[in-house]
Amino acid sequence: MAGFGQRLADAVSARGPLCPGIDPHPELLRAWGLTTDASGLAAFCDICVTAFADFAIVKPQVAFFEAYGSAGFAVLERTIAALRDAGVLVLADAKRGDIGSTMAAYAAAWAGDSPLAADAVTASPYLGFGSLQPLLDTAAERGRGVFVLAATSNPEGASVQRAVAGARTVAQSIVDSVSEVNHAANDAMGSVGVVVGATVTEPPDLSTLGGPVLVPGVGAQGGRPEALGGLGGAKTLLPAVSREVLRAGPAVGDLRAAAERMRDAVAYLA
Repeated sequence: MAGFGQRLADAVSARGPLCPGIDPHPELLRAWGLTTDASGLAAFCDICVTAFADFAIVKPQVAFFEAYGSAGFAVLERTIAALRDAGVLVLADAKRGDIGSTMAAYAAAWAGDSPLAADAVTASPYLGFGSLQPLLDTAAERGRGVFVLAATSNPEGASVQRAVAGARTVAQSIVDSVSEVNHAANDAMGSVGVVVGATVTEPPDLSTLGGPVLVPGVGAQGGRPEALGGLGGAKTLLPAVSREVLRAGPAVGDLRAAAERMRDAVAYLA
């Protein structure tokens, strides 16, 4: 099986770069006329899977499933399987990060042989980039991808991510570490990417990354599709959008149409 980077490149070429999110926030469940329990969660996800079936990659936000305990994780497992059956790549937005055997366990869950394992997963490097090694190794062994948080759009992140260590910001050091991983793998389409928020005003240099850049915050959070071109010199951008599209539900047709309009707005990035 081709590595994640190649599979992503092929999918984006065929279906465009937009990454719709599945974020079953309780307020959205209520707005859609659904119950705020596992049954409502399942109904929400069924609608999203049908609406997003012709997109390249879809990003379920794990926290909104985790809130319902084991029943929520069961819905997430079914959602991942249904998206894959539709030929859609799945990016689990789990933002996991820890050390040693704990990180290895997270790696087994999200990039190993677990029913929760997705095509790619988000990860936090803020216990030190080296702490992610078990996840990077497991993902590489199984042809999966990892998106490492670098420069997030939340204001609280700047005090850490934009701090200068040596001659580089912390965010830049993370991007550079990901670049080293991709170049060491000798993979023309790198399978390790970074996360850079669409509202970040001073993005790190992404020109030598060698992998994809997930760009959350498009739409409701203020990031504009037309402003993403050339972000940090990145070559492969995946604009991620959730609320801007999801508020068009619950009708499948309306949801799909909203996602397609946003996909058309970022088509120039493919």
